[in-house]
Amino acid sequence: MKNEIGDFLDYLTYERNVSINTIAAYRDDLESFVSFLCNDYFTQARDQLDLRLVDHLSIRSYLAHLARRKLARSSTARHLSALRSFFKFLMREGAVEINPARTVATPKREKQLPAVMQTSEVALLIEQPDGSETLGLRDRAFLELLYASGLRISELVGIDLDDLELRSRLVKVHGKGSKERIVPFGSKAEEAVRAWLAVRGELIRDPDEQAIFVNYRGERITARSVRRLFDGYIRKAALRGGISPHTMRHSFATHLLTAGADLRTIQELLGHASLSTTQKYTHLNDWQLIEVYKKAHTRG
Repeated sequence: MKNEIGDFLDYLTYERNVSINTIAAYRDDLESFVSFLCNDYFTQARDQLDLRLVDHLSIRSYLAHLARRKLARSSTARHLSALRSFFKFLMREGAVEINPARTVATPKREKQLPAVMQTSEVALLIEQPDGSETLGLRDRAFLELLYASGLRISELVGIDLDDLELRSRLVKVHGKGSKERIVPFGSKAEEAVRAWLAVRGELIRDPDEQAIFVNYRGERITARSVRRLFDGYIRKAALRGGISPHTMRHSFATHLLTAGADLRTIQELLGHASLSTTQKYTHLNDWQLIEVYKKAHTRG
């Protein structure tokens, strides 16, 4: 199946224009499925695996295998989605006659509210970088921008100099599926970004480098590096566990909603394709209202 998987990933890359992160996730999921079939199900060599032997029972057995490994339901659902897309592609190519994953029910996902930081926690986190150092100014700037604009890490590291309008306090963001959106940010973020841009040149070696956020070598910083730095500042601030860069995005949306912003506006700012994705913040806000009620009501 190695060739078929390769053809499928090429199709996603060049015809569907799917993001690099999604491609990597699909590759891992499909290779995991092949490994299961060869080692646990068909017990035959990987190179000799006959795709026509894969049926809905094979898929269900694989999902059961993932459940035994204590994989989250959301991750299991992603594996199933990858298999559906893969076999749909194979049908189009004439390699198989049916899509065995189409009739398999998607696991019900756990209902989880996104974690949210208090405004005091956000302020404490942003204060952690050392403003007397060049890299500290960079880190302060990206933390301010993460919270001010609700950016994903992949969007943050992809920002170029031409994407930023400091005077207007606007940033052009390249989101999922190559979709662009314009997001505003506040005065605190502007101040931090200006301070960073004033010293950014100290690290730049290639005059053509366009990335706003660069590493110590003057090259575009990676999402992995930002996550590592973020985790370090969380520990330094002695904040509670479970806070990630994506928590800043959730906090951005929740704080806007609490302050009176409507869901459609938040949807546009976050770059959500569907309003249903944004609606999870209304449930979070309901929970906050319940907490306020309990504290304020005499019979709460």
